Amino acid sequence: MSANDGTTRRHKNVLLVSRTTRHHTRMRELAASLDLSVLLSTPETFSQAISSGHEFDLVILDVAGVSSDVMNDVDAYVVDKGLLPTLFVVDEDQVSSLHMPMRGANDFIVAGAGEAEFELRVSLLLWPGEESAPSDVVTIDNMTINLATYQVYVDDNPVDLTLMEYSLLSFLATHPSRAYSREALLHRVWGFEYCGGTRTVDVHIRRVRSKVGPQIASHITTVRGVGYLFKL
Repeated sequence: MSANDGTTRRHKNVLLVSRTTRHHTRMRELAASLDLSVLLSTPETFSQAISSGHEFDLVILDVAGVSSDVMNDVDAYVVDKGLLPTLFVVDEDQVSSLHMPMRGANDFIVAGAGEAEFELRVSLLLWPGEESAPSDVVTIDNMTINLATYQVYVDDNPVDLTLMEYSLLSFLATHPSRAYSREALLHRVWGFEYCGGTRTVDVHIRRVRSKVGPQIASHITTVRGVGYLFKL
């Protein structure tokens, strides 16, 4: 994907907040491929960056080694600017403890993810609703999910799902080929303030599998020691 893939995209400004330089090369490559301006900052220079006069369209926060005070400062800035989209970069062992804000357009990516996934997630946050964003209708085998109306059909018959069952199914189906831990699913589907245990995820997975039938249930795979993955 690139900025010249058939659509005209307004130039965007991105702020990276990271304690290290580990993503600097990646950000320079991203700036070239997507026609972005990227300002690199550290937790110590964050206040200078946001008072520099630049208007940012996206904040990328590498949470490794970042204190809760800095996280709060970034959140306050994002809210003050009308809920700027935020992409959290986390190490794989941090995913289960990541607390993402419920407000605004947010996403996370594992630090070791490939360039294509990084570019896609940035694009979806910067240019929502364009050709790179998921369609309102997702069709997989004999199942159709209408993301606009919260309806699921299997063999053209409606499937009676609770809101959380629907949310879990639609999240997995629109984020395929990637394993999510039970803790990560609690944060992404139930919300980071949910206080229940991870067994809730197992219960809902079992209910979803039973309701959508064996053909679709076979796509929802259990990854031993990790969680669940929707395979295509």
